[in-house]
Parts: sequence; structure tokens; C-alpha cells
Amino acid sequence: MKSRNLLIAIPGLLLAISAMASGTHAGGHGGVEEIGKPGIAANVTRTVNVDMTDDMRFGTSKIAVKQGETIRFVAKNSGQVKHEMVLGTQKELKEHYEVMKKNPEMEHADENMVTVAPGKNGEIIWHFTKAGNVDFACLQPGHYDAGMKGVVNVASGKAQSKGHGHADNKH
Repeated sequence: MKSRNLLIAIPGLLLAISAMASGTHAGGHGGVEEIGKPGIAANVTRTVNVDMTDDMRFGTSKIAVKQGETIRFVAKNSGQVKHEMVLGTQKELKEHYEVMKKNPEMEHADENMVTVAPGKNGEIIWHFTKAGNVDFACLQPGHYDAGMKGVVNVASGKAQSKGHGHADNKH
């Protein structure tokens, strides 16, 4: 009887594993509320330009925002290979990177990340609800290990509302 149950359970387990390892990667990121929430374009307080290059660096690795701000990150891929910008906790980013190394063709559909082809731009609109640090990284295989990461320092306090003199950060 036990071997029969095992024979029934194995195909289900294999199906679940293959579904997790397949091409599209959506949802499944616990803890996103720790870093804020997806923003609404109409509430963007400013735009931060982030350049991604093949020297495995972001044009800026330190970004300062205020709690309550909604930021439009415009990620520009100036390189010749695919790059991405993913917001998360350091723990989440490291865990996700390990999955990416095993599944390098994985595509993302989460609002806290954008994958950008060479010569293209992408964007993330993010509302920072809590003070503290929010990490970001490129999780393409080899990129994170090479140092393609940074931090958003979210200062406590109230962000100014839209239209009160916030200039774009040109990074």
C-alpha cells in the first residue's frame, strides 16, 4: 500500500517542481510588503534614472528616498547583455539569485523588478512605505556575484507631495 501511494505522489511532486522551474516566474515573493508596495504612476514624486552596464555595476549603487515617496525607477541597459533591477530584502535577493542560477532563462512578471534587453529601458514604480534600507540587484547569473547590487536608503519622515520641487535624480 505504501509503495502505491509513493507511485501516485512522485508524478505530482515532479509536476510541481517542473512548474516552478519553467520559463515564467510570477508571484511567490514573500516579504515584498517589507520593502513597500507597487506604486501608482499618477502618484510618482520623482524619477530616478539607473544605468546598468556590462562592467556589472549600476550607475548608482546608493539611492536616497523618503518614506512615503513613490519613485519611478527608469532602468537603462547600456550594455550588450540582458540586465535587470530587482528590489527586495538582501535575503530575498540572495534566494532568488540561487534560483536564477539554476534557471537562467526565467522571465519575471513581478512589480518590484524589471528585466531590460541591451539598449532598452524599463521601469519600476515603487511606493516606499517604511524607513530603512531596500536592496536592489541584477539577478542574471553571474551579475550579482560580480557586484551588481545597491541599496535604497529610505529616510523616515513625510515625503513632499507631487509637484513640490523634486528634481529628477540623474544617475
